[in-house]
Amino acid sequence: MTYEPLESAETAEPAEPAVPGAARPRWNKVPEVTAYFWIIKVLCTTVGETAADLLNEKADLGLTGVSVLMSGLLAVVLVVQFRTRAYRAGVYWLAVALISVVGTLISDNLTDNLGVPLETSTAVFAVALVVVFVVWHRREGTLSIHSIDTTGREAFYWLAVLFTFALGTAAGDLVSERMNLGYWLSAVLFALAIGAVAVARFALGLDAVRGFWIAYVLTRPLGASIGDYLSQPTGDGGLGFGTVVTSVLFLAVILGLVVYLGVTRRDVVDRGRAARQAA
Repeated sequence: MTYEPLESAETAEPAEPAVPGAARPRWNKVPEVTAYFWIIKVLCTTVGETAADLLNEKADLGLTGVSVLMSGLLAVVLVVQFRTRAYRAGVYWLAVALISVVGTLISDNLTDNLGVPLETSTAVFAVALVVVFVVWHRREGTLSIHSIDTTGREAFYWLAVLFTFALGTAAGDLVSERMNLGYWLSAVLFALAIGAVAVARFALGLDAVRGFWIAYVLTRPLGASIGDYLSQPTGDGGLGFGTVVTSVLFLAVILGLVVYLGVTRRDVVDRGRAARQAA
């Protein structure tokens, strides 16, 4: 595939027509879906789980205080993300990491502070995600992430991402608690579910957009199970690395991959391919 060049005086394209009521970025605002995308996504979900636990335990702010702090940081990063005119690996993945933490905290607040049963929160987040998808599709005609090129589509995208993280957290906790599988077997279960989605996509003709979003939801409990397995004490079924070591380790790997992608631009969406997939 080809990658989009950086704009310069020689390569800049003619200005696109203005979109009434919304600024239209020149480029797609999300990365190409490659192996790098899924690896970093799972790593971010793991960090979302361990960092939320770490902050709740060490920051002495309580679950509500940590939620307010992280939501504020997320809001700042999303403002920066919306103001960029093209996909920037560092800004985008920082937003994903923070939204992973916030999505986890939303679910934890409902369960721990408000006493909402996991069955209820899972159902509520599932319905909310479906509503976002329905409204998004009716407004824009597509749910493809290859066409996140207006402010409105980007808003729908990040709202959907937030609900996928919250849903994945609640559903993952529900499965692990009700089935009592333990962290390792839970990770295997969710990995098999993602594998089934891949088979359905490539062997049975599952729609690419539907397959993407199903896998996106499932990677959240997969990453959380991996994070818990690494960080929780051995007496609780984990390896006992702790939330600090696990969070730092995964953040270091994420940083290395994001720097690599920022330099090589291997995950920049090819505009011609994006137009064909969005059609």
